[in-house]
Amino acid sequence: MVKVLVTGTSGRIGDAVAKRIAEEAEVFGLDLTPGPRTTHVGDIRNEKLLARALVGVDAVVHLAALHAPHVGIRSAREFEQVNVEATRLLIEHSLRAEVQRFVLTSTTSVYGCTTRAQDSAVWVTEELEPNPEDLYDATKLKAESLCLGAAAKGMTTIVIRMSRCFPEPEHLLAFYRLYRGVDIRDVAEGHYLSLVTPLNGFEIINLSAQSPFEEDDCNLLWRDPWMLIHRRFPTAKARFEKQGWPIPQRIDRVYVIEKAIMLLGYTPRFNFDVFLHETYA
Repeated sequence: MVKVLVTGTSGRIGDAVAKRIAEEAEVFGLDLTPGPRTTHVGDIRNEKLLARALVGVDAVVHLAALHAPHVGIRSAREFEQVNVEATRLLIEHSLRAEVQRFVLTSTTSVYGCTTRAQDSAVWVTEELEPNPEDLYDATKLKAESLCLGAAAKGMTTIVIRMSRCFPEPEHLLAFYRLYRGVDIRDVAEGHYLSLVTPLNGFEIINLSAQSPFEEDDCNLLWRDPWMLIHRRFPTAKARFEKQGWPIPQRIDRVYVIEKAIMLLGYTPRFNFDVFLHETYA
């Protein structure tokens, strides 16, 4: 059976990813704190711990990191140590252990859509030049570069830039699922597919819900998104109003997942319409 090391398994997303992978592989978990799927407890910067955890491992999924909510709370030095230096150490030990595939969980935040000057929604494919807005984004981009370097040494490396996936008020979860959010179950499936799909070299792949929009919609999404939403989901606005939810008046980006669909066979199941149905059937 294939053996996979998942870091960050005591966290919400890491646990979900490890659970999905464990359906098809033997999973080992590494985290600073104990958790139900964490078999190695300790600091990811501990090289002896890394060496032990990687014995016999075929693939690594690296989710452990400091995140955007830590900006301003944790120091720049800590961000560099955890998000960059720990990734470097993990890659180095993975190469020594002859790990065949390394998957890094990154973020669509690196595109920096919030601070881009624009008069139209941004169509965000993997070809869009990153525009980091904070320390989190900057350190994630450095970690991505380390993966590129590892690919040059013969290890297949995949960077998953996942969109927004954390607990929020329901009206935001619903609206973001149209263009910049993703369900944790689809995140787990996307990571699993990134492990089992035949790939070589280095790839960056966006992971998000399936947006109902097209690139030609970007101007209207900026000015009047509900005209487009109504065409595709005629009852959506009435549902928002019935729940007393705010009606956002602008969509400023669309995270495009065509590469994930084409390369991984990724088919997100929990999109905008399913969220409304599951929540208010």
